[in-house]
Amino acid sequence: MVSTGDLTPSDLALSSLGLDVDPAMDASVSATLVAVEEALRVHVASADPLVTEAARHLADAGGKRLRPMLVALAAQFGDPSRPELVDAANVVELTHLATLYHDDVMDEAPVRRGAPSANSRWGNSVAILVGDYLFAQAAELAAKLGTEAVHLQAQTFSRLVHGQIAETVGPRDRDPIDHYLQVIADKTGSLIATAARFGGLFSGASREVTEALAGYGEKIGLVFQLSDDLLDIASESAQSGKTPGTDLREGVPTLPVLYALAGDDADPAAVRLRELLSAGPITDDALHAEALTLLRESAAMKQARETVRGYAEEARARLAPLPDGDAKRAMEALCDYIADRTN
Repeated sequence: MVSTGDLTPSDLALSSLGLDVDPAMDASVSATLVAVEEALRVHVASADPLVTEAARHLADAGGKRLRPMLVALAAQFGDPSRPELVDAANVVELTHLATLYHDDVMDEAPVRRGAPSANSRWGNSVAILVGDYLFAQAAELAAKLGTEAVHLQAQTFSRLVHGQIAETVGPRDRDPIDHYLQVIADKTGSLIATAARFGGLFSGASREVTEALAGYGEKIGLVFQLSDDLLDIASESAQSGKTPGTDLREGVPTLPVLYALAGDDADPAAVRLRELLSAGPITDDALHAEALTLLRESAAMKQARETVRGYAEEARARLAPLPDGDAKRAMEALCDYIADRTN
C-alpha cells in the first residue's frame, strides 16, 4: 500500500488485494476506508508542530490498514453507512500505530515501513511520548463512542501490554511454542478481534453476529502475524517489508525456529539447523545464509505453514453463525489470502 498522501479509493479496496468480491460491497468498504484515512490525518495532528510531524510519520508511511478494513468489512453485517464506524476504525488504527512507536523503541528498530523509525529520527523519549499521545487520541475517540467502546478498548490495551511483557520476559517455565502463540494472540489477535467486533457493534449487527465476528478476528490475527513471520523467511525480496531473514539475524524466535529447535530429527540438515539456531542471533553473513536456506527447506517450515493453515480454517469456522452473502464470502477469501502469502 502506498503512503496515505497518495491513496485512492482503489488502493483502499478489497479488490486491491486480488480478492474476487462483490463490486457494490467493495465500493462500500472502500468508501469507509477513504473516510477513515481522512479522519486519521486529523486525529494524529496536534497544536505542537513537532508532535504532529512525529505522529504523522508512521501514518504517512502507509501500512496494510487491515484493522480498519476489518471494521468496514464486518460492518456489512449491519448498516455500513453509520458514521460511528469511521471513529471506531480510527480507535483501532491509532492504537495499532501507538504500539508500533513503543515496539520500535523496545526493539531498537532503525526502520519501520521502509522509512527511518521515529526513535531513530527523534530519539526514544519523543517516540515513547508520541505513542502515548496516539493512545490518548484513541481513548478520546472511544469515549465519544460510548461506555462499551471505552471498556473494550481498555480490555484490548490490557492484552496488548500483557503480550508485550510476556514477550519481553520470555517463556520462563512455559513451553516456548505455547508461550509464543499466546504472545501473538495478545499482541496481534486482540486488536484485530476488537476491530471486527467494533464493525459489528457500531453497524448495529446482532449480538450473535458481533461475537462471531470477534472470534473470527482473533483467529485471523494469528494467521496474519504467523504468515508475516513466515514471509520473513520465505520471501526472496522485500515482500515481507523487511530484508528476508531479519528475525534470524536479530535472534527473534518465530514459530519455524521454535519448531526446528524442538525437533529431534537426526537428519544432518536438521541437526545443523538446530546447531545454528541454538547460538542465538546469527550475524555472520555466511552462517545467516546457511541457516536461512536450511530453514526454508526444513520440516519445521512445513509444520509452521500447516499451523497457519490450521488457524485459517479455525477463523473460517468462526464464520459459521453468520448469514451467507458477499461479506461472509469476502471474509472466507481473506482467510485464504493471508494464509497463502507464504507459498
